[in-house]
Amino acid sequence: MNVLIDVTTLPTGMAALAEIEGVQVIAVEPNDEAPRELPADAIRSAELLFCTYPPLNLEDMPDLRFIQICSSGFSQLIELGLPQRGIRAANASGVFDTAIAEWIIAMMINLRRDLRGLIRNQEAGIFDRAARFQRDIRGSHLGIWGYGGIGRQTARLAKALGLTVWVYAPRGVRPRPNHYLVPGAGDPEGMLPDRVFTASQEIEFLKSLDFLVLTMPLTPATSGIIGEKELKSLPPTAFLLNPARGGLIDEQSLLRALREQWIAGAALDAHYAYPMPADHPLWRFPNVIMTPHISGSSEMPYFLERTWDIFIQNVKRIHSSQPLLNELSAEQLRPS
Repeated sequence: MNVLIDVTTLPTGMAALAEIEGVQVIAVEPNDEAPRELPADAIRSAELLFCTYPPLNLEDMPDLRFIQICSSGFSQLIELGLPQRGIRAANASGVFDTAIAEWIIAMMINLRRDLRGLIRNQEAGIFDRAARFQRDIRGSHLGIWGYGGIGRQTARLAKALGLTVWVYAPRGVRPRPNHYLVPGAGDPEGMLPDRVFTASQEIEFLKSLDFLVLTMPLTPATSGIIGEKELKSLPPTAFLLNPARGGLIDEQSLLRALREQWIAGAALDAHYAYPMPADHPLWRFPNVIMTPHISGSSEMPYFLERTWDIFIQNVKRIHSSQPLLNELSAEQLRPS
């Protein structure tokens, strides 16, 4: 098998590849920021590709049969026609679960206790022990929209902190075999939610929440899935958290929700532009926490180790004709 590596190399990973019978490796200088063309003669014989973004000249890879990407989101694969070409693909779901779930818990506590208000008071030398700074999250209703790896690890942490966990999953919650998981993390059997809401039950799911967390991928079907109707269905005391993709929430509806106090506030790690313009109104709301898409990123200490672990396992599984980890279905990869 000819393997093309377009990510930062890891010595232990390269050594593990070398131990797999019949594997030949080609490594190019990685670029994780944007897709670009690669020299046709360097990539033509590749059968397996390990990358963040496939090359723009993917047609120059006639023998390609598998792509492993380093992100959980896979929108960069949607328009490539992979199912029609018989190319399988897998994402890095599971690599970022623990870090993003910790961000979610941190943001819930910070929003509930109005940490931004406390910091403003500190900077102004104001000693204020108001009740709004003393609220805890135990006993709250957490709603998780999408129950993949991030949602499942969030549920695990939230249950340990005494929250009631509701999940909206249009097709229900089932066990997730053949998905990458950090040992001891997540909910592989799908047993943690206190209640599961399925298709057409969105409003019932939203109307009693204290926190709504979005953990689904951005696809043509989910773009703008949170709009005016959904935001108005939340209680005015609810907080919205989005560590997934900015495009899941209609931008103008979110701004109206904050200005007109349909919701109590938000924590946003995914945005509408990169970087967000300094004059964007979202920076100015006192009840919004903005972080620069770092809840789980390639700068986390275990990123390389975990992504290479998924890839090595999948190369071995291809070699032995076993089911792949994190394989994306033809339906997921097909534009809707």
